[in-house]
Amino acid sequence: MIERGGRVLLVDRRGKRYLVKVEEREFHTDLGILNLGELIGKPYGTRIESHKGETFVALKPDVKDIIAKMKRGPQIVHPKDAGVIIAYAGISPGDTVIEAGAGSGALTIFLANAVGPTGKVVSYEVREDFYEIAKKNIELAGFSDRVILKNKSIYDGIDEERADHIVLDLPQPENVLPHAVDVLRPGGYFVAYTPCMNQVHRFFRALEEYREHFMKPKVVEVLVREQEVKRDCMRPKTTMLAHTGYITFLRKL
Repeated sequence: MIERGGRVLLVDRRGKRYLVKVEEREFHTDLGILNLGELIGKPYGTRIESHKGETFVALKPDVKDIIAKMKRGPQIVHPKDAGVIIAYAGISPGDTVIEAGAGSGALTIFLANAVGPTGKVVSYEVREDFYEIAKKNIELAGFSDRVILKNKSIYDGIDEERADHIVLDLPQPENVLPHAVDVLRPGGYFVAYTPCMNQVHRFFRALEEYREHFMKPKVVEVLVREQEVKRDCMRPKTTMLAHTGYITFLRKL
């Protein structure tokens, strides 16, 4: 049921989406004014009409909806990359994940959703302005109970004694390797997301000193191309979501 103070995703006939907080108030759109109070106590999927007679459907927002509408500071880790990080590292309910480079908090939210209410994400963010943005976005997603956000540099060390996985969106992930050796559990993954090829090369050079602690690394790049489907034709779209970053996976021995 939709509760007072909760959030819903309103979808109009054009497919335009609005993430709103449900209260006794009016919500103005170009298709008319909605009385959000009409949704309180109703099930998700309820349809309401604006004063112009336009119909809106109220859906329960998922993490992708929240990330699409949240405030952003730095560039976020895209869902295509976040999905591969979670799948390849086997991040599961109950896991403890240490993250660094929270930025706007998009990857933090994906990780928090994956570990579930019994898991925990500890996220390091050195910039105070990004820390404040991430904090608000994590609260918006409703994951404050499973995310610990720290305004400090992970390069200086990891406070936690043990973690199932370490996920980094940092320019120099190799600086975290000496800390990860002590903290990461056997079988856990060290994941580094880096946009540039020279960062991957630098990371691999630094890794030579720690190769006895990890299995052979894997580096992937995720490309997504949507298809255009019409009545008499299906073809790839002329644009695609191509390179965003290289993802390096190390498994602890």
